[in-house]
Amino acid sequence: MSRAEPGPKKACCIISEILEETGLDRERVRALRRQVLEGMVLLCQWQLERMEKPAGAASASRRKARNVTIE
Repeated sequence: MSRAEPGPKKACCIISEILEETGLDRERVRALRRQVLEGMVLLCQWQLERMEKPAGAASASRRKARNVTIE
């Protein structure tokens, strides 16, 4: 590699370029990150609730899967 050629790009720079090309700005990315983290928290809370129920109650309350809209 000659001195005129730049070295490999850093991962953070590549990600920034990809986000810029897709039209996602910093505010939208932050909102998406928040939504994903809130979803993970809800999933963990749900799992904890399931763990606290007696074993027989979990199998008796099986229901059909439902569709949920995502913002």
